[in-house]
Amino acid sequence: MSDIRCIGIATGGGDAPGLNAVIRAATKAAILKHGWKVIGIPDGFDGLIWPEKSFELTLKEVSGILPRGGTILGTTNRGDPFHYKKVVHGKEVLRDISAQVIANAAKLGIDAIISIGGDGSQKIAYELFKKGMKIVGVPKTIDNDLSATQVTFGFDTALHTVTDAIDKIHTTAASHHRVMVVEVMGRDCGWIALEAGIAGGAHVILIPEIPFTIEHVCRHIAEREKVGKDFTIIVVAEGVRTPPELKENRRASSIGNLLGNAIARGSGKDVRVSVLGHIQRGGTPSPFDRILATRFGVAAVDLIAAGGFGMMVALHGDTIVSVDVAHAIGHLKSVNPNGEIVRTARAVGIGFGD
Repeated sequence: MSDIRCIGIATGGGDAPGLNAVIRAATKAAILKHGWKVIGIPDGFDGLIWPEKSFELTLKEVSGILPRGGTILGTTNRGDPFHYKKVVHGKEVLRDISAQVIANAAKLGIDAIISIGGDGSQKIAYELFKKGMKIVGVPKTIDNDLSATQVTFGFDTALHTVTDAIDKIHTTAASHHRVMVVEVMGRDCGWIALEAGIAGGAHVILIPEIPFTIEHVCRHIAEREKVGKDFTIIVVAEGVRTPPELKENRRASSIGNLLGNAIARGSGKDVRVSVLGHIQRGGTPSPFDRILATRFGVAAVDLIAAGGFGMMVALHGDTIVSVDVAHAIGHLKSVNPNGEIVRTARAVGIGFGD
């Protein structure tokens, strides 16, 4: 018999389409299936620094939020109670206020917390778990780079957004005979660039996992021109390794703009750059992401009821399972440069600049 009476829900890190679907599913399952009270914790674990900001999530509160992007709880990618920034005597210092966060959760009557977030948020949640807080995790990142789960919600929606953008860029690139560079998210791994690049018919895909040179990219452009193709679409992940020929300060501009300038010099072609940025995080979640997020939310509640603290829900095949957070964090799921999907891309003529 579970001794849980009240749970909290927090969303941390970058936002992703499907967060509200998780919040909705977890709230409804907690109330309808278990009769628990649900507290919404605003802005990640920052909401437990100022517990007066927290509020009860009722069925009315979560009504209608399934198709909404973002998160009704708010989020932050800087909320770390173990390294909380505070100004003391005019100087910024880091304090460990995790004990205060745990105490504030207890004052709110919260027995367990569902932490929805990526690798960084789950690391914080795990440290709080080790200090006695009852926590279960729900994996979230549009980058799809968490190794413990087959896929994360938000990724499919991001692919739709990027693919639609590439489709639109395709027509203007062909009309003006230009090289179009499309910069997408992917700080550590190139899943968005790779899969959206294939879906959108890109001609060159540049990802962190495969080193490239400007010379080889320009050679690919020239080879297309030889067979009558007078435009090229290049999709680049924001986290690609800087090629050796690029001398500019990378911090001075987006990598897409730096590469665009270098490719223009090397190819002699007219180059335009589109940095998609945070548009990839926004918008209504796709049906796949709504369903996956709903499954994750219900599974997280069931995990709390079963006493599975320090665990995280994950998708393995067609089944939602639970995995140890300690084994899930710190292991990125990178693109295999020799894997089937990269081989498929090469087989249809896509270059990787290597």
